[in-house]
Amino acid sequence: MRLKIARDAAIGLQYLHEGMGPGNEIIFRDFKPSNVLLDEDWNAKLSDFGLVREGPQDGRSHVSTSVVGTKGYAAPEYVQTGRLTVKIDVWSYGIFLKELISGQRPLAQKNSQTGVCCYAGAGKSKRIVDPRLENNYSDRSMQKIYSIVDKCLVTGHRLRPSMRQVLEMVNEAIALQN
Repeated sequence: MRLKIARDAAIGLQYLHEGMGPGNEIIFRDFKPSNVLLDEDWNAKLSDFGLVREGPQDGRSHVSTSVVGTKGYAAPEYVQTGRLTVKIDVWSYGIFLKELISGQRPLAQKNSQTGVCCYAGAGKSKRIVDPRLENNYSDRSMQKIYSIVDKCLVTGHRLRPSMRQVLEMVNEAIALQN
């Protein structure tokens, strides 16, 4: 069920980033669990589009803006520079995915001048699995999920995968689970 939610959320973000054609990227900016709604069949839908922003245009690499969003889910480069790219949503998705699997919320760094909040050791995530899953999952699937988390939480934003690549990896994790 959690992997289905992860897949549906990835589909939504991929659509925002690529679904309206080249040069028409939409950056969600505040992707977090409370902005993912579930219907009666547990299908996930993105909600709360109040902070979305058009992506870079005219060959630019980023959009500069004031930093908004929820602490714990914002990418470090965005918090530090205010530069928006679709890769900040990829970071947020990595935090979301880790929270979905571990059952733990992101930890805020205390006394941080930048205000960056993240999981300690982003890029080499500690493998915590929600005990409510009662070991009812494939180890190979869980390894794949944590591999996705690590790729999404790479500090260098250019090294993060696209949401299309993330979605492909989530589908692989689902296949391993099945």
